[in-house]
Amino acid sequence: MNDYYDTLGVPRDAGQDQIKKAYRKLARELHPDVAGPDAEDRFKDVSRAYEVLSNPEKRQQYDMGSDPTQPGGGQGGGFGFQDIFETFFGGGGQQSGPIPRARRGQDALVRLDIELAEATFGAKRELTVDTAVVCGTCSGTCCAPGTSPRTCDVCHGRGSVQRVARSFLGQVMTTQPCAACQGFGTQIPEPCAECSGEGRVRSRRTLTVNVPAGVDTGTRIKLTSQGEVGGGGGPAGDLYVEIRERPHDTFVRRGDDLHCTLEVPMTAAALGTVMSLDTLDGAQDVDLRPGTQPGQVVTLKGLGVGHLHGTGRGDLEIHVEVQVPTGLDEAQEELLRSLARSRGEERPEPRLAAAHPGVFGRLRDKFAGRQG
Repeated sequence: MNDYYDTLGVPRDAGQDQIKKAYRKLARELHPDVAGPDAEDRFKDVSRAYEVLSNPEKRQQYDMGSDPTQPGGGQGGGFGFQDIFETFFGGGGQQSGPIPRARRGQDALVRLDIELAEATFGAKRELTVDTAVVCGTCSGTCCAPGTSPRTCDVCHGRGSVQRVARSFLGQVMTTQPCAACQGFGTQIPEPCAECSGEGRVRSRRTLTVNVPAGVDTGTRIKLTSQGEVGGGGGPAGDLYVEIRERPHDTFVRRGDDLHCTLEVPMTAAALGTVMSLDTLDGAQDVDLRPGTQPGQVVTLKGLGVGHLHGTGRGDLEIHVEVQVPTGLDEAQEELLRSLARSRGEERPEPRLAAAHPGVFGRLRDKFAGRQG
């Protein structure tokens, strides 16, 4: 905890007059017109010390080991540290000149639904948006046609006014935004009827958006200066187009790869065949080797989604699903029975497939952990 008595240079049994005199002396020495901005931190410490020691209630709390300026500390009246600091250093209330009437507009966000093919190859889309645009009647001046802003009669164009505040240090000059012109330095004698003196109006317009290949749900495309026009005809913010990709009936996207399921008859999987598959690039031949197993994956390189940050495309992964025939007639059943006899599979013995080594490893580690 800071030693406020030492900060003011007074003994712990100092009276109020002695404390006030010490503070006034230090405050004048640390005044920004005398010591400059380098003394700002020292001035804060001195003012905080005076805030506590000049208030009997806060001083009593401080003498008992509690700093009332910290969160949870005591409350008291009087001309506090914050008031003193804002008087000398502005506290955000001062300004160096009039506020520009034209100000930058806000950014805007819209969502655009696209198809998988558009995400794969890229596309150009028309997008209709409702945003603020420059008023066509006043061209952003906020004034009725034939009129113009006039200099404020109160602040004479400065955007701020000065007033004299009394404190224990004497009279202090402070600066505040002009209430008559809201700090702009000018007034609008005849506001534009079209925009009510805002310099902007709401309007619906159509934009062309270039959707690059590789975008995905959540991707945002930035259109610079296509957002909301600012008040007073100020520059427009940016427009962000957030992509939302619609689900596809056949293909599932995982990153830049596409996945689909190809159903093939048992005989075709056993004997092998070439099948034609409709892809986003048109019909493609899929070569199934003899003995193709259920769950086997056939990869068509470069037929996936284009890479957003780079060249090339992902792959198309085709998952084979073997269909077991049902509803066999007598002749078909006999053919299959004959095949089973020739392969010695009339009464097949059950065989459990070997688990992946990683499975046994995890089971072994888990069992070992229990034993430990």
